[in-house]
Amino acid sequence: MPLTDTSIRNAKPKEKAYKLADERGLFLFITSKGNKLWRFKYRFLGKEKLLSIGAYPDVTLAKARAKRDDARKLLVDDIDPSENRKAIKASQTAEATNSFETIAREWFNRNSAIWAPSHAEKIIRRLERDIFPWLGNNPIASIRAPDILSSLRRIESRGALETAHRTLQTCSQIFRYAIATGRAQHNPVPDLKGALPAVKPNHHAAITEPVQIAALLRAIDSYQGTFVTTCALKLAPLVFVRPGELRAAEWSEINFDTAEWNIPAERMKMRQPLLVPLSTQAITILRDLHPLTGRGRYVFPCFRSPTKPMSNNAILAALRRMGFSKDEMTGHGFRAMARTVLDEVLSVRPDYIEHQLAHAVRDPNGRAYNRTAHISGRRKMMQTWADYLEKLKTKRNVNDNTTIYAVNSLAYAQGAL
Repeated sequence: MPLTDTSIRNAKPKEKAYKLADERGLFLFITSKGNKLWRFKYRFLGKEKLLSIGAYPDVTLAKARAKRDDARKLLVDDIDPSENRKAIKASQTAEATNSFETIAREWFNRNSAIWAPSHAEKIIRRLERDIFPWLGNNPIASIRAPDILSSLRRIESRGALETAHRTLQTCSQIFRYAIATGRAQHNPVPDLKGALPAVKPNHHAAITEPVQIAALLRAIDSYQGTFVTTCALKLAPLVFVRPGELRAAEWSEINFDTAEWNIPAERMKMRQPLLVPLSTQAITILRDLHPLTGRGRYVFPCFRSPTKPMSNNAILAALRRMGFSKDEMTGHGFRAMARTVLDEVLSVRPDYIEHQLAHAVRDPNGRAYNRTAHISGRRKMMQTWADYLEKLKTKRNVNDNTTIYAVNSLAYAQGAL
C-alpha cells in the first residue's frame, strides 16, 4: 500500500531500523534515532543497487516520487542513476575548481617569475580590482564574451580605456592557458574585437629642444628636494633607462672599476640584460651618493622604507615641483630626449641608440644582439652625450645658433659616432 504524508509523520523509531515501502522501488528508511531517509531500490545490469534521495521532511513524499521517476527514466535509457549522480557531482566539483580566478592565479604564478616585478604587480592588481569581483567565481568554461565586456565597461567608464584593453589581453592569455590545460574549449575574447573604442596614441611628454633641455638641467641642479631624489634626477638624462629600471637600481649592479651598470634581465621590460656604460659625470653622481645609500641594497631607496626602492612617482613629482607640467616632461621623457638629440643633433648611429634604449635590435641574420654588442661605440656615445649635456647646461645663451653649433661640435671633436 502506497505511503501517505500522515503515515510518514506517524511513523515512530523502533529499537532497530526498519523500512516503509511506497511503490515502484521507493521506500522510507527509518533509523533507530528517528531519522527518515528516502531510498530508491533498482537493478542495473542484474545487480541490485540503492539510490539515496534525501531526508524527510526536507524531501516531501511528492518530491521523493518525482526523483524516483527521474531515476527510472534514466534506467530506460540504460543509464545507472547512481553513476549519473556521481558524474554530475564530479562535473560540479570540476567547475568550482576551474573557476576563472583559480585558473587565472595558476597562470599568473607560472608566468610572474619571469616578469619584471612591476609588470607582475600591474597584472595581478588589474585582475583583483576589475575582473575577479565579477567573474572570479564563475567556471571559466561558462564565461561568454558579454560577461567579459560587462567588466571591461566598468573600467572604460572611469576613463581608463588603455587599462581596459590591457585587461582584455590578459583575459585572452588566461583563456588560452585554460584551453591548453583542458579546462576550457573556447576563448571568447576574439569575439570582442571592436567592442572597445580604440586607444589614442599617448606619447610620453619630453623636452627635446636644446634651449629647453638646458633650462631643465639647470632646474635639476637647483632642485631643493632630498639628496637621493636629486641624484636620481641628475642621473636620469645621462643613462636614459626606463623610470622603473632607474628607481630600482641596486649597488650590486654598479661596477665603478669598469664604469658600467649591469641591469639583469629580470628587471628589464624585454627580459634581456642591459649593459649601461657610465660616463665620468654619471660615475661622479654615484660616488657622491654611495656614502649615503651604499650600505643598503638600492641606489635610490625609499625615504620612508629604505628596504624598498624609490617610489615610482618620486621623479615625476620632483619635475612637477620644478614647474614642468605633465604635458612638458615625464620621467620617461629622458629617453625620448636622448633618442631625438643623439640622432638629429649629434648624428649618432641609430643602432647604437636603439640598443642603448634596450629596444629590439637584430643583426643581419635576424638574431638579437647580445648585451655587449657595439660596446665600444656605445661607451663613446654615452660620454659624448654626457659632455654635450654638461656644455649645454653651462651655456646661458644656448638659444643662439652659434652657441648650439659650438656645443654640437664638441661631439664631433671627440670622434663622430
